[in-house]
Amino acid sequence: MGTVPEFYQGQSVFVTGATGFIGKVLIEKLLRCCPDVKAVYPLIRPRKGQGVQERLNDIVNMKLFDRLRQERPGFESKLIPVQGDIMEPNLGISDTDTDLLRDTISVVFHVAATIKFDEQLRIALELNVVGVQKMIRLCKTFRQLKAFVHVSTAYANCDRKYIEEIVYPPPIDPTKLIESAEWMTDEMLDLITPELLGKKPNTYTFTKQLAEHLLMEEGKDLPLAIIRPSIVGASWKEPVPGWIDNFNGASGLYVAAGKGILRSMHGQPNSVADIIPVDIPVNMIIAAAWYTAVIKPEKTLICHSTIGSMNPITWGEVEQVAINYFSNDPLDNCFRRPKAGIMTNNGFMHDYWVFVSHTIPAHLADLGFRCIGQKPRMVKIFSKLHKSMGTLSYFTCNSWDWTYNSLEMMSHQLSPEDKKTFYFDPRGLDWKTYLENYCLGAKQYILNENMSDLPAARAHLRRLRNIRYTFNTAVIVILWRILVARSEIARNLWYFIIGLVFKFVRYLRITSTIRRR
Repeated sequence: MGTVPEFYQGQSVFVTGATGFIGKVLIEKLLRCCPDVKAVYPLIRPRKGQGVQERLNDIVNMKLFDRLRQERPGFESKLIPVQGDIMEPNLGISDTDTDLLRDTISVVFHVAATIKFDEQLRIALELNVVGVQKMIRLCKTFRQLKAFVHVSTAYANCDRKYIEEIVYPPPIDPTKLIESAEWMTDEMLDLITPELLGKKPNTYTFTKQLAEHLLMEEGKDLPLAIIRPSIVGASWKEPVPGWIDNFNGASGLYVAAGKGILRSMHGQPNSVADIIPVDIPVNMIIAAAWYTAVIKPEKTLICHSTIGSMNPITWGEVEQVAINYFSNDPLDNCFRRPKAGIMTNNGFMHDYWVFVSHTIPAHLADLGFRCIGQKPRMVKIFSKLHKSMGTLSYFTCNSWDWTYNSLEMMSHQLSPEDKKTFYFDPRGLDWKTYLENYCLGAKQYILNENMSDLPAARAHLRRLRNIRYTFNTAVIVILWRILVARSEIARNLWYFIIGLVFKFVRYLRITSTIRRR
């Protein structure tokens, strides 16, 4: 039984979702740690004014690939883009490319999916379920296929609190739903969506469960493996700690909290924050293909890539680390100072703070922008934030337990060297260090802020603090003066306090004079 890099020697790999977060990290890791892989064929959708090769060039020129560039110069020659689109018939792949893939591909990583939680059912069905159906049909034509690894989600069965490494029966047959969707209008589908979802929070988790069932039914003759990551976050170790390139999941919340925009989030502070560093599921994906092809398990390998009970941390603890970090190393041009105590499970208090600390300041800020001739933007920013908060609240209010038998089984088969290279056990993760690197990565890689600007950012935070204190003091004085003007008791108390202040100041002066003598 050879090592993981030895298995990939001479293999040709087909990757969907290659332009996404996981896909990019997957390609970088594969080319860097399995240098003898023959070729990687990423499926890329062209954009207006930009072909697939141009899009691929943009990807490999990212900072993510700096380490690979240094360690494996010339790696670009192994990347052969395939033009296609999951939404198109036959994945939008030309006949020439289809023939090429049929004769060369031995490993498939299907990562492509829509990750929008509030996606319309028709689109989510087309991308997450029909897309899998198309992949199955394509892979059945591959003459050298050794492994087909499908990336699902740990929340495909989130209507259960205890989730095992099995494919659970869906509430509806995916094939029948696909057939029905062909003649239904969008209005009809939208009307029945709540009934179809049942206890599931969104179309993403619903269609991901359907995709797993479809995969096991129509792809049962293929060498399958299913990986279920939870909320995918910044990298833990590789290629650099804290690398992140999107606002999805926890990343957007970190930035919003660091900028002082986020003041309240509906969630349970004691619930487990199941954030998994992206390099952990990526390593698991690569190792799963090796395990499927070399070990040839009797049952389809299904692995959970989650924190769960293995190395838990709560949302309250995550918030504390993030706020402390941004208070010491703030983001540039903060709207307000970062504030602790954001997460609450009290719906009334959450709505109150959203109105007081989100809605009112947003409108006041936009009024100020209009007065100085700038385009208003804060109401729009807060609207996007509230939409994101709404889609995430289900996951911040609940916790789940997952089983990890497959993780242990696969880890046991790896050599000591492969365990170090393709680590996927989260128990060694130090949360404080990881979250601080995550916040730093958000600052550097998402917002493109320079660490050399930290003194200016800290000075800006001090100015915000002084403005806040001045504003609070002015409000207290105004309210008190109004109260004094209307109440004899309040007026006498006011004069008494002022008298004490003057006496204290006079005492300090007398004491200072005596000491000098």
